Amino acid sequence: MATTARHARVDDLIRRLDQAVATDDTQQLCRNVKRVLADVVASGEPFVDPALLRPAPDRYARRLMHRDPQGRYSAVVMVWDHDQGTPLHDHAGVWCVECVYRGRIRVTSFDLETAADADVLRFTPESVVFAGVGEAGHLIPPFEYHMIENPDATAAVTIHVYGGELTWCNAFHPLEGGGYRRERRTLGYTD
Repeated sequence: MATTARHARVDDLIRRLDQAVATDDTQQLCRNVKRVLADVVASGEPFVDPALLRPAPDRYARRLMHRDPQGRYSAVVMVWDHDQGTPLHDHAGVWCVECVYRGRIRVTSFDLETAADADVLRFTPESVVFAGVGEAGHLIPPFEYHMIENPDATAAVTIHVYGGELTWCNAFHPLEGGGYRRERRTLGYTD
């Protein structure tokens, strides 16, 4: 019985996401997706399959919840154990909406100071946001440079909806003399 109810809630989420992405206006689309995610999560009813909620020992877990058959979006569950996070990264020009399902995350956003094709990139921290359950944010290129971390002792879970399937991104690693070097990173899913 619980499995059937869980699937019904996921089916409802997917139906609502299908409606939310039915616009060519990226700003409106992201507002629509944020509203849907915040509303579904704020209901307080668990709907994410427990198999997707397991932390991974060595890095944050990334698991596919849904891939739109038309390729308009994908929904990914990420699990952040204590002290797990991402390096500074982008989303390869793809919009994204993130919503906290459990726990709390810290999101640090950055402005790119130098041309994206430079060998050494410089970033300025723009803002730090602590987001809790039901809180959602979005990234629309070119404003897509950020880090996500779990600052707490308990695991956090986020749901990310991307404008397609995000299979790679650029990660930016600090250099000793200042600035960052870019590394193209292939993204996969956690078992």
